[in-house]
Amino acid sequence: MRTARRAVLVNPGSPVEVWDGDMPSAVGGEALLSVELAGVCGTDHHLAVGDIPLPGPIVLGHEGIGRIEELGPDAHTDYAGSPIAVGDRVYWLPVQPCHRCYACNIANDPSRCPNLLAGMFADGKTPPSATYSEYALLPPGMAFFKVPADTPSEAVIAFGCAMPTMLNAVERLGGITYGQHVVVQGSGPVGLAATLLAHLGGAGSVTVIGAPAKRLAIAERLGATATLDITTTTAEERRAAVMDVTEGRGAHAVIEAAGHLSAFPEGLDLVAQDGTYLVVGLWSAPGTVPVEPRALNNGNVRVVGSALESPRHIHQAIQVARLAHKRFPLVDVVSHRYGLDQVQEALDAVGRAEPVKAVIVPR
Repeated sequence: MRTARRAVLVNPGSPVEVWDGDMPSAVGGEALLSVELAGVCGTDHHLAVGDIPLPGPIVLGHEGIGRIEELGPDAHTDYAGSPIAVGDRVYWLPVQPCHRCYACNIANDPSRCPNLLAGMFADGKTPPSATYSEYALLPPGMAFFKVPADTPSEAVIAFGCAMPTMLNAVERLGGITYGQHVVVQGSGPVGLAATLLAHLGGAGSVTVIGAPAKRLAIAERLGATATLDITTTTAEERRAAVMDVTEGRGAHAVIEAAGHLSAFPEGLDLVAQDGTYLVVGLWSAPGTVPVEPRALNNGNVRVVGSALESPRHIHQAIQVARLAHKRFPLVDVVSHRYGLDQVQEALDAVGRAEPVKAVIVPR
């Protein structure tokens, strides 16, 4: 039986530990993967510092590119029906709709399945489907999709879970139409994914608010028409800049991808009448902020929340990478690489917003 090293968060605030554990062979519809790249998400940092309640010791990592090592006898295709074989690269997030709940079957929204994240919180001894591990064992029902040979792994993992999350969010927004003014709050992977999708959707302007400068530089290469550094501008100056671009009307769509409560009231103030505020990044930022309901009422402003993704959005993320990586610097978004023994260092760096995108190379 194989053994696999995996990075385990035992207690928030304590250093991540590397444990050894058995990895059984694939049976039934399982797939055993050798993990090649694991994205480091801001959510991992929030878990590590205790911003998100922890169910116990867990294997970290929920963004992965892996190569198939073994397939169970019932596994013949990926979850789009494409034939698969040992040696193929696949992309997966360890999320698993149960298909036995109201969200999955009645609301037709697997992203709201109450059991979706069970795979993300596997304990440190169970063979993990999480990604900070040398091997991952994917159970039946956990979607994975083949990465085409002409698409670099880095182009897919560049945004990690942010691209499927943002594809779901743009779908809930109702799309971005040609000529619209879009403001993106945040220049991490979620904000950069939003920037690229807004540009590809035909937005007339895409203004990105964020920091540090190296992330804003990538945003410009992904289609931002203007960037505003939050470390050198005030909220009033940023509002004036947005109003100047939009002829005093505000943005048709403001996308919150900052993950910080202070972004919410500022973002609402940038939305045009009949516009939409799309809230995506505050998933792990508890707290409250004051809001004047009259402004929403009188401005016909929509506020749309969007969390997580469905399997189709994971598949769509590969298609975005395949189509865009030759025109845009998706591979360059991956700025930092760490080994499995350096997971704590990677999490700390992400907490300081040092990487554009960090990845773990487990093997």
